[in-house]
Amino acid sequence: MRTRLSICLRKADYATAREALEAARGYGLPLRPYRCERCRRFHLTSRTKGKWQPKPQD
Repeated sequence: MRTRLSICLRKADYATAREALEAARGYGLPLRPYRCERCRRFHLTSRTKGKWQPKPQD
């Protein structure tokens, strides 16, 4: 799904996925980074439907 421009402009953006992951830790929610097709930077989302999720490491 492509992010609408109005949504992209309202979201915080990050230069790298690592920066986005570090910011996600502070929210206390299960967030994951994704590269936006509009701005080519990274945003955070809580959506998981249809997305590959890495298995938790023991």
